[in-house]
This record gives sequence, structure tokens and C-alpha cells, in this order.
Amino acid sequence: MPIIRIEMLEGRSEAQKRACAEAVTRAWAETCNGRPEAVQVIFTDVAKTDWATGGRLMSDALK
Repeated sequence: MPIIRIEMLEGRSEAQKRACAEAVTRAWAETCNGRPEAVQVIFTDVAKTDWATGGRLMSDALK
């Protein structure tokens, strides 16, 4: 059973996550010749204060 983990900045709606899960599942099943019902997608929302890129917090970079 494949587990696909997606970490992203918080703020996506439930509808966006639903669409993403459907698209990722479909892509995996087609690419890897697997069963869509076996795919698990886990979203982890990360606060902008808990994510840094290039030494800068995203909360600072987005100001």
C-alpha cells in the first residue's frame, strides 16, 4: 500500500486537498500500474512560522 505524504504551507481548503488527493492518486495508479483504492495520501499543514527557506521563515518572506 503506497503512502504519499504531502507537506505544504497551511491555507489550502478542503476542496483543494480533495482535488489534490484525487489527482495524486490517479497519477500514481496510472504511472505505477497500481490500484487507486490502495493509495493513501496524508497531508501535513505547516504554519508559515514553522517553515524556513534560505534561512528565512516563510512568515517573514511573505511580508
